[in-house]
This record gives sequence, structure tokens and C-alpha cells, in this order.
Amino acid sequence: MEIKVLGPGCANCRNLEKEVFNAVAELNIAADIQKVQDIKKIAAYGVMSTPALVINEKVKVSGRVPKREELKRLITEEL
Repeated sequence: MEIKVLGPGCANCRNLEKEVFNAVAELNIAADIQKVQDIKKIAAYGVMSTPALVINEKVKVSGRVPKREELKRLITEEL
């Protein structure tokens, strides 16, 4: 599973990255988690507001930090 956190490095972007790591740990699954800060790469996903969450190349959330339970559900759906 590949998970990307898109964002320039703002507080919400860092918070989403931390929550993704926590959710993956709680689910006890293997995932390649990447942080994408390049604006051109972020725009290539069609994301206009950050932070954004991409799981297996599908944009799942944009412009907000979802709660951990929602993150776990989104990740589980892509297994």
C-alpha cells in the first residue's frame, strides 16, 4: 500500500502525516508513507487545498485533517 501526504509543510500537513503513521501502526499493516511537498506534484493530483491524503494514487481527502477513525476506515477500504 502506498500512502502520500500532500502539503507544503504547514502545521496541518505535519499533523496529517503524524495521524497517518499512527493509524497505520494501529491497523498493523505495511505501508509506504511519503510526504510530497513539491507544489507541481501536488497540483498534478488536482489538489487545490492542502493537506491532502492519497492512498494507492487515489485522492481521498483534501483541505482538512480527518480524525484517526476516518483515516483507518479509508486505509482499510484500500487494502
